[in-house]
Amino acid sequence: MSNRLLVLGWHNIDPTPGFPDPPGVGRLGFAKQLRTLRRFANVLSLDDALGRMAAGEPLPPRAVVLTFDDGYRDNLELGVPMLAEHGFPATFFLVPGFLSGTVGAWWEDLSSAFERARAPRLVVAGITHDLSTPASREAAHGAVRAAVKSLDHAGRVAEVARVSEELNPAPASAGEGLFMDWGGAKSLLAAGHEVGSHTVSHAILGRETEAGQLTELSDSRRELESGLGISVDTLAFPNGAAGDYSAVTTRLVSELGYRCAVTTQPGLAGPSGSPYEMRRVILTPTDDLSSVVAKTWRKARSVVGRRVSSLRG
Repeated sequence: MSNRLLVLGWHNIDPTPGFPDPPGVGRLGFAKQLRTLRRFANVLSLDDALGRMAAGEPLPPRAVVLTFDDGYRDNLELGVPMLAEHGFPATFFLVPGFLSGTVGAWWEDLSSAFERARAPRLVVAGITHDLSTPASREAAHGAVRAAVKSLDHAGRVAEVARVSEELNPAPASAGEGLFMDWGGAKSLLAAGHEVGSHTVSHAILGRETEAGQLTELSDSRRELESGLGISVDTLAFPNGAAGDYSAVTTRLVSELGYRCAVTTQPGLAGPSGSPYEMRRVILTPTDDLSSVVAKTWRKARSVVGRRVSSLRG
């Protein structure tokens, strides 16, 4: 038995403007990853794992929890049937604004505008970016995406809208959106999966005021519980790196009664760590899962070894 938990996280499965890949490789890669998990892992629901850790009960060897962020439509259409083949439960961290269609996913909107751009150049913060070649357009996209991410939510929405207008994108082809709606979220529950919060609008909490963070954390939970008829007490921090939340954030999460919050900081979770900064390994469907998992476990053993040495010495 074990007291350490590997939490894995994905976003999309098929390619999107924000996460491009050749057609078909995502679903093939994800299927391979699930087969790998079936061979070596004991996959638990997040609720089960949290319950065992809170009760001081050991986890099974090679305990793994599967999670998905944002609510991409392909999580439901592709991911759920593929998970069902192996009997794997998962937790889906959803954004009420995406489910309702009232908030756009800024990274997808920006990437789509760059993908369809007709403007020969773009000026951002006094810097002129050439867009005349695929390479220069990609470089401009990366620079603008990094700059936009540093803003608060309101500034980010405004800047994406301004940049998109300057890019003069060609009309998008008609089709279904990238994200599931409330009906899709209910289908996740009907298939036996869990739903957690990912804030109301996918705001990067560390960029927001305390009042803004409180609204994002409390309203997302309230809207999910009201719209889905369930209790919601788990959270994934948007973006989720060390600078994307703060001590204020984790205090609010605790005060609001969430059981846990997962990050995107790699490593293993366990009873000795804070439930409001649970480590999680983020994957793309094309990653070599065996290598990623082996590296994570090696690093965890190294950290434990250093801690033991320091206690002895």
